This record gives sequence, structure tokens and C-alpha cells, in this order.
Amino acid sequence: MAVTSAVVRTVTAGVHRHWLLGPIGHRLLGHVRRWLHPPVYRPLVDLLTMEERHVIITYRLDRATIQELCTQLEPDLMSAIRHPTGIPPQVQVLSVLHFNSSGSFQTTVAIASGMSQPMFSNVLCRVLSALLKHMRSYIVFPQVEDLPTVKGDFYALGHVPNIIGAIDGTHVALVPPHRSEHVKAKFPGSVHDVYILRNSSIPYVMDQLQRHRVWLLGEHLEARQWEWLSGSQ
Repeated sequence: MAVTSAVVRTVTAGVHRHWLLGPIGHRLLGHVRRWLHPPVYRPLVDLLTMEERHVIITYRLDRATIQELCTQLEPDLMSAIRHPTGIPPQVQVLSVLHFNSSGSFQTTVAIASGMSQPMFSNVLCRVLSALLKHMRSYIVFPQVEDLPTVKGDFYALGHVPNIIGAIDGTHVALVPPHRSEHVKAKFPGSVHDVYILRNSSIPYVMDQLQRHRVWLLGEHLEARQWEWLSGSQ
């Protein structure tokens, strides 16, 4: 079996000395070199110079929302940066937003963001963990006091009055778990959307909001079941 080794050449008092390092020493030498000469990260993406239309196409969010998100996640992302040349929080957020919105591969997004695939993999886990901590600030069902604003936003999108949400199903691909992990798939892909909706809390919530004359948008078959669901063919 070949043994990996490295020769370190030093000069002390004009005398050249050579040190033969084994596998462990070789790895330690690599860590020392990276510490003494760390890679300088040069961002390839500048949010401020991008056109607003291009920002929305690339990240599925507008510039103001992205900047607000970066500000909120910055404490979580800065704590993981051990060196001044680390990846800025905004670049971390932008790369993950691009990955989630494009459905591309990690390697492709990593190259576009100016980092390696292993580096992006760490960034992806870090940003997603930070997002989960603030999930309840963004994923909420409209409260009574929010209804006028939500109805106005939906009307601006499609000129349909009194809409506070749209409902649909989606298929999520899951990686088979390890033996020590468990995944509870309550509704597999064969279950109809109407069954899933009927067994959720949405019908109860919408029944309580009927005095405010609000609707959800859904598929035509679903709309036959509830008076607060407006369906389209």
C-alpha cells in the first residue's frame, strides 16, 4: 500500500533541512497552509446592480424582500464565518434562493455563486437551518386584521376580488431514509387533493371567516365541496 508523505523544506541559519511527513502530517500541513494563505472570496453576484426584473426571475423574490431576509438571517450566518474572507451572508442567501427557485444542481449554482460544491453544500444547510428558525414569521394563515391587505394584494395579481389564498397540492421527492431515520408520509402521491384538504384545518378556519366574505382559489372539482372555495376549470 502506498503511503502518502510530504517533504517540508526549511531554512534555519542558512542550513537547508528536510522533514518527511506521514499521512497525518501531510493533512496538518494542508491546514496550516490554508490558515496562512486563506482563499480570498470574490463575490460574483451583486444584488444592487441587477435589474429588478432579473432579480425576481432569478430568485423568485423582489430586491426589498431579499434585503430584509438577509438582514434577519445575518446574525445566524455571520456566526459561522471563522475568517474575514468567508462568504458574505448576502451571497449565502442569494445562492440558496437561486438553488431553490431554479431546481438546478449544487455544482451549477456553486459555480455561478463563485464557490466550490462542498462549500455550497455547507452554505445550503446553514441557510436552510436559519430559515427554519424564522419560518413562523413568514408562513402563516391570514388573521382577521390581515384580510384587507391580503385581498388587495391578490386583486393586484389577477383582479379577482375577496381572495385571500390559493390552494393546490404538490409532490415532494424524498430521499430514502437511513435505518435510524423515520419519515411519516401521511398523504402519498395516490391520495386525492380533496381528501387531503378535508383532513386539514383549513375548512374549519375558512368556515369561521365566512362572515368576512373571503374565498380561496382552487381546482374546479375541489370547489364543489365548499362554498368558500372558488374553482377554475
